[in-house]
Amino acid sequence: MKFLFDLFPVILFFVAFKFAGIYAATGVAIAATVVQIGWVWLRHRKVEPMQWVSLAIISVFGGATLLLHNETFIKWKPTVLYWLFAATLTLSALIWRKNLIRAMLGKQVTMPEAAWGRLNAAWAAFFAVMGVVNLYVAYQFSTDAWVNFKLFGSMGLMLVFILAQSVWLSRHMQENTPE
Repeated sequence: MKFLFDLFPVILFFVAFKFAGIYAATGVAIAATVVQIGWVWLRHRKVEPMQWVSLAIISVFGGATLLLHNETFIKWKPTVLYWLFAATLTLSALIWRKNLIRAMLGKQVTMPEAAWGRLNAAWAAFFAVMGVVNLYVAYQFSTDAWVNFKLFGSMGLMLVFILAQSVWLSRHMQENTPE
């Protein structure tokens, strides 16, 4: 259910684009993200940092799209977000020696330290590549194709990557032994 809730702004963006075009869809995405964060705040009295970052990025790039009437800015938004994820994973590991993937999954998964490092690097590389792929689609295809890719293509690539990671994880996971 959380997965669908997280996709709420993207799905509304897609639907609004199909009915009213890129500029209406951009406004809908900004509004949906604000509503989403408001809902999270009302339910939990806490909003995750990445949700704030996502709101900031959609507000800046979506706002620029609407103010300048230039769809290029909204097309850059996923790339900026992906590259921010990649940089955060990479820099947290290199500078602060903190593996964010392990911080998120460490309670559910037990693996050797080297495997955690490879998993973190794989996610960072995936996000970096996704940023490049988004730009390629944005500049080489129509806006309609880009919007379809934004929902279906990027989600499909993410699903394939997660499935591949699951197979890889199954080979590196260690049994939890009761003490």
